[in-house]
Amino acid sequence: MNFFEERARQRGFCLIAGIDEAGRGPLAGPVVAAAVVLPDRYTHPDIDDSKRLSVRCRERLFETIRADALAVGIGVMDARAIDELNILRATLLAMREAVADLRLVPDYLLVDGNRRVPLDIPQETIIKGDGQSVSIAAASIVAKVSRDRIMEIYHRQFPYYNFFKNKGYGTAEHRRAIREHGLCKIHRRSFHIKEKIQKNYELILQ
Repeated sequence: MNFFEERARQRGFCLIAGIDEAGRGPLAGPVVAAAVVLPDRYTHPDIDDSKRLSVRCRERLFETIRADALAVGIGVMDARAIDELNILRATLLAMREAVADLRLVPDYLLVDGNRRVPLDIPQETIIKGDGQSVSIAAASIVAKVSRDRIMEIYHRQFPYYNFFKNKGYGTAEHRRAIREHGLCKIHRRSFHIKEKIQKNYELILQ
């Protein structure tokens, strides 16, 4: 998990930030990005792609990463920004915000996916990087836990949708709640929620 970090250091870079996001696919809530700068040659046996980890493990590693990292930054783009910009642009801007939130200025970025962050910093994109780079994996955990906590706050404001459980994703329960109660302010209008629900509902009736 250190291959990309070590290769960057061999090229002369010192402060390497891994960057990842959480929340591109849900029907509601923000997209959250994280940037993490780890110490030189940092390893941890449990840090991995957040999707492979249990909730309890992510929560524990979140605290470990916050304690061990040289710097951690968070960027958030809400549903309104996603609707105005589109999800891809909003995600890249959240990543840029996460880098700006770091207390140290990185000289190299390792970015999950195939899109560069709009910054004049040398960077490398890595498809499925959260399973190959310890820095990106750490960022994936921080982004996921941070977003989950935001959605739990929204759950208290909008309990009908059970954001505590579904975190804004389009589960059957969540779609039923939208049919019954309509959309709230954190739903993403640009995701054509009503059309998707109508299509699913028609399939159920057939």
